[in-house]
Amino acid sequence: MTYTLLFANVAIFGLELLIGSSMVQRYALWPIGAGFAPWQILSSAFLHGSPMHLAANMLGLFVFGRDVEAALGRLRFATLYALSMVTAALAQLAVSALLHDAHPVVGASGALFGVMVAFAMLFPKRVIILLFPPIPLPAPLFVVLYAAFELYAGVTGSMSGVAHFAHLGGLVGGFLLMRTWRPRSSRR
Repeated sequence: MTYTLLFANVAIFGLELLIGSSMVQRYALWPIGAGFAPWQILSSAFLHGSPMHLAANMLGLFVFGRDVEAALGRLRFATLYALSMVTAALAQLAVSALLHDAHPVVGASGALFGVMVAFAMLFPKRVIILLFPPIPLPAPLFVVLYAAFELYAGVTGSMSGVAHFAHLGGLVGGFLLMRTWRPRSSRR
């Protein structure tokens, strides 16, 4: 499933480059009242704003997704990814409505945050080494610090153009779902 999602995201980005802005106009997540359509809750997660945006999300999916999928199984991993996409989109729609923001949102980051929190919950002793600066952190601490940064950036409005609350929505959705599941290895 991880490789299928990687392929789908890259292929759809290729289509996005070929088709152009009309694809973003139709399939990005627009705020309610500013072009919103229900399918955008899912379709927006397969669009990306730039090659770097795509690369960052796909690197995260590759790094965390394979282990999470191996622990949960294909179906549960797909459910985790989809639910995180939905909770990310719903969080973004709520914040957009509160702030009267009319900008569309694209990217798989919300789903990726759900996968990251699942990784931290499944593998709490794993260490993640940040690239800049190269600091080793236990996976749960990495996710908590990343979430705190997203909350800070979202509340202060720093790093405009990033859907910080969508990231947090995906994280919360993934966390709540993981609290209801046990990994496949502990069910045997």
